[in-house]
Parts: sequence; structure tokens; C-alpha cells
Amino acid sequence: MMPGKGVGMDTAQLDGTRIGRRHLRFDPITDDDATIAAHLEQLSVPALIASVAGLTGDPSLLRTATRPREFLQNEFQGKMTAAELGELRRRALAVVTAWRDAGCPQPPDPSPELIRETMEWINCGPVPDDYAALYAEEMDLAGANPRAIALVGDAVIPPGFSVLIIGLGEAGLLAALRLQEAGIPFEIIEKNDDVGGTWYENSYPGARVDVASHFYSYSFTHADQFSDYYARQPELHRYFRTLMDEFGVGEHVHWGHEVTRAEWDEDAGRWTVTATAADGTQLTRSATVVFAGVGFLNRPLIPDLPGLERFAGPVFHAAAWNHDVDLTGARVALVGAGASGFQIGPAIVDDVAALTVFQRTPQWMAPNPRYHAAVGDGEHWAMRHLPGYSRWYRFMLMLQSSDRMLDLVRADENWPDFPRTANAASAARRQVFANWIADQLGDDPALMAKVTPNYPPMAKRMLQDNGSWLRCLRREHVELVTDPIRDIDETGIRTASGYYDADVIVLATGFRASEMLWPMEIIGRDGVSIADKWNGKPAAYNGISVPGFPNFFIFSGPGTGLAHAGSVMFMTECQMRYTGAALRTLIEGGHRSIEPSEEAYGRYRDRLQAEVSALMWGHPSIEHSWYKAADGNVYVLSPWRSVDYWAMTGTVDPDDHVLNGAHR
Repeated sequence: MMPGKGVGMDTAQLDGTRIGRRHLRFDPITDDDATIAAHLEQLSVPALIASVAGLTGDPSLLRTATRPREFLQNEFQGKMTAAELGELRRRALAVVTAWRDAGCPQPPDPSPELIRETMEWINCGPVPDDYAALYAEEMDLAGANPRAIALVGDAVIPPGFSVLIIGLGEAGLLAALRLQEAGIPFEIIEKNDDVGGTWYENSYPGARVDVASHFYSYSFTHADQFSDYYARQPELHRYFRTLMDEFGVGEHVHWGHEVTRAEWDEDAGRWTVTATAADGTQLTRSATVVFAGVGFLNRPLIPDLPGLERFAGPVFHAAAWNHDVDLTGARVALVGAGASGFQIGPAIVDDVAALTVFQRTPQWMAPNPRYHAAVGDGEHWAMRHLPGYSRWYRFMLMLQSSDRMLDLVRADENWPDFPRTANAASAARRQVFANWIADQLGDDPALMAKVTPNYPPMAKRMLQDNGSWLRCLRREHVELVTDPIRDIDETGIRTASGYYDADVIVLATGFRASEMLWPMEIIGRDGVSIADKWNGKPAAYNGISVPGFPNFFIFSGPGTGLAHAGSVMFMTECQMRYTGAALRTLIEGGHRSIEPSEEAYGRYRDRLQAEVSALMWGHPSIEHSWYKAADGNVYVLSPWRSVDYWAMTGTVDPDDHVLNGAHR
């Protein structure tokens, strides 16, 4: 356990734990003009010009007639012509070489006016005030570290005050870094033997993130650590491991222990947490506050397939990949064609003798040429050497993915094509995606019919695609089966259309997403379990806290999953803002516990469900969706715009919370 630290101390004493300006670090430029010019040829010119404007604080490059024409998804040059891009690169080269010749001095902190003007220049139009404030905080171009737990200078952490974090995935690591920075004592219980959570467990072939790496990362880290635009699992795991090691978080972890129970003691004002190791030994810890950082995509769903237990060969879930099984020359049955199956198929197709893919429903694919692409040398150079370049590139990714897709799933039951499409915008986007499929499969109408969904885009999980999935399905030794599985015997799988021999069965069948916090027992005030309170309908105030469960905070909780783009790491940073504000309220106010009121909890739950009901995710026409719980409703997804959730989680509203007693 780390001893508590008064936050009024000299910040130099916290250099080992502070996050500060680390995302703004840069290496001086020593390259010659020709080398710099060659690197600039590979860059996003809008991000380049934004960086150059920040070098000098001079907005003149933003005010010429040559400027971005249109801001589009997965397009990073503003639809400018080659001549226009060349002109802006030449102007940028002059500024960059002059800055190099001056010794690469620290750029001035950009003014709010320059930041706003640059945003609108890239966006090709106005950026609303609330979004501008969100993006400015996310980029943190002045290094103000606005998401730190900023305890007031004379605040004293009470003796015995501590936080216990359950899980060391991306959320648990974020919490640890922020608590360490604030000097708040903490410890972690992790069921695995390493950091990473999802990105430790899901090591199947082809595993990679489907949100751009430079947005699927903490806002306070430098962006030059990714080899691919959409990072693969080993690199993501390495990213988390490097941060854990750099900040010494590992020394706070009880590895290889799975939390089975957490119980609140009202008299003591503390939680008692019990965990079990693989050998059955138990660990019991006590803490003032508990963070549940286990997420909801971490318990594999094993489908009830008749005869599965009879199969003689290896059977394993994608999230528990058996690396001891050699697939070379094997006949593989891949059950599931969702997000995991979509990645596994192309990754193993060259090695197997036969691949049979069993698909319940097809998925919409978004064309993305960068999905498997490596980050170029020029972009690596710019992220290392050009102050602000990586921040503005991140801004472009966030601008592309934040909220612009939400209207596609807004249900208009009066729309003539409903529910095949949700509304006019949905119909237009469907045509784009359908054309992507047709362009690749126009000569194979039977396969095209199998892989083209009959529901609106984004009503189920959208997948990123560079053509690899359909190329895989077209291979001679690959067959896509859409009939339901009838039964399985020792040597294969039977459907209504035939029998399919297999040596190995891979279950790419997803997770028990709606069973939040399962199988842990979380016991709150008066012995009430959170499972009983939810009764199969999980909910939380801001997706984070629940009345009757004081000082208990859930990361990636009910109503926080993303299905309209965005980054889960942005969401967890929002949740950490709210949770940090709650800790400040406890510590600075001398309170023993905090929880939302029943009224605030119910109001938030009802608002969220009303909003969800207006979207396609829970519509009865949408079948076989992991978004839906057993009762057909959706409890895991956020219907909010990212800017709204960011605003909701910025502070603790005292009118919505119950504060109890003094800390003991």
C-alpha cells in the first residue's frame, strides 16, 4: 500500500507519479530540409498546418484561400487537391525548418482563440461551444492536466482512507495512475497474472482494436507508440504493460486472485473484499472505496449447442485461445461471424486446410483502407518531432467518430423503408455499405446475399473492413454456412443443409455482456445484493454508482457501452473524472460515504431507457444482438452524445447525492 501524501507538497516530489505534460514531449529536429520535406509528404496536411500554427502562435496559415474543403470519415486531407496540399506543405516546411534552425524552442501555449480557430479550420465549419470545450480538454495543448484529481491544497487524506480496484484492465490502470498522481492510497486485485484485461485475455489470431489506435489510448500519453493505425493485441498489451512498469503500479497488485465478494459494513464505513486464488487460498482486504474495473466483455458466452461436449477435437472460445493447438492443415469450424470471427477468419485462412464459418446474421462493414495499415515513417517522425501534431491528429479522429453516427440509429417508424433502414440518413449510409459489398462480390450473388444484412447500419455492432473478410470468404477452401446448427458429434457439425467435418471448433460467440459484475457478489447496505437490486435490468447513475452501495464505483458500467463510434477509453476517462470528483467530495468534506439518491438514480435510469427506446438497438426487428438482455431490452449501451456524457460526468451534483457521516 502506498502511504497517503498531502497534496500541498512541492510537485517536484511527485515527479515519479505525475502525468503532467508527458503527452506534449517532443524530440528536437536535426534532419536536413530534404528529409523533413519527404516526411511532410506522408502527413495529414490539416494536422500538419494545425501543428505549425501552434509552433509560432501565428494563425496566418489558417487564413489563406487554401484550406480544407470537406471533413469526411476516414479521410485526413480535407478533400484538398494535390496542388493545394503541395502548397500547404511548402509553407509548413518553411516554418518547420526555421523552428529547427532556432533550436526547436518550446512553443508557446496556444490561446483558446487559436485552438478554436484551428478546430473550425479543420472541421470546415463552426464547432459548437460544448464540443470545443470537450476537444480542448481532450487535447490539453497547454499541459494543464485537467482530468487530474485536483485536491485542494490544504486537503488531508484521512488515516486509513484507501481505494481497492478490482481488475487491472485499461480502466483499472487509469484509476491507479490517477490515484497515484493524487497521492491517494490504493491496491488492486487482478484475476490474471498480467495487466491488460481484454487485451491480455483476447490473444486470438488477428485480434486488433477497431477504434483508431491514436484515439484508443489515454489522452495523457504520447501517441508515437503504435505501429499500426489500428493496433494489434500484442502492441496494445505492451502499451498497458509499459505504463504499468513506468509508474510502478505493479507493486500495488495482488496477482492471480479473482474477487468473489465485496460487502459493505455500514458501521465501519468500509468494504470487505474477498478474492480467491487458483489454488483455493483466499485473500481478504478492507477499503473505504471500491472501484469495479472488470468491464462487461470479459465473461465468454458458451452457446448451448446440442452435442458440443461430444466433439472429439479441441474446442475453445476466442477469448480463451488455445495456443497449443496447431491449426496448420486442420479443418476448422468457426462458430460466429461477429467482431471476433471477422478478425480470426482472415488471420488463419492461409494456414488451415478448410475453414467453415457458421453465421447467424451478417454484419455491416465500414470501408476503411487504414484498418490493417502500418503507420508510416513520416507520421512517426511528426509525432516524435512536431509539437501538437499527434494532438491534432487525435482531434481529427475524435471529430470523425464522436456522435456523427448517432442519428443513423434513430428510429423513424414512419419511414417507408422501416425497419430495413431507420431513417433517410440510415438509408443513404446503407447504400454506401451495400455498394462496398457489391463491389467485391458482384460476380457472386449467392455469397453477396448471405453477407448483406437486412437491418439498418449500426443497429448491431459495426465492423471495420479493408476487404480482408470478403476475400477470406471467397477462398476455395472456405465455406460460409447460414443454416442454424442442429447438433454436433465427435467429428463435425450438422445443419439442415449438410454435415461439415471439423478437427477444431472455435467459438467466436461473444460475451455475457448484460450480466454486469457477474459472478461477483456485491452486497450493499442492509445485506442487499446488487444482482437483486437490478433483477436482470442493470442500471447506474451516470453508469457508475448505485444507491445502497456507498463508495462503490463501476467503470464501463450499465449504459456506457458504445455502439455509435467513439472510444471506450474516452468513456472511462469521463468516469474517472466523476469518480475523482466523488473522492474529492469525501476527502475535502470529511465525509464517510457518498452515493446517488434513489430519486436521482431512478431519474437517470428512466431518461436513459427512454432515449434507448428511440434507437434501433432494442427494436424487436433486431435479432441475435449482444446488445440485448434476456428480456429483449438494452441495458449496456450509452444513447448519449459523447459531449453530453462528458458534461454529465464532469462534477458531482450535490443535489443528486447522499453524503453520510464523518470518516472514521
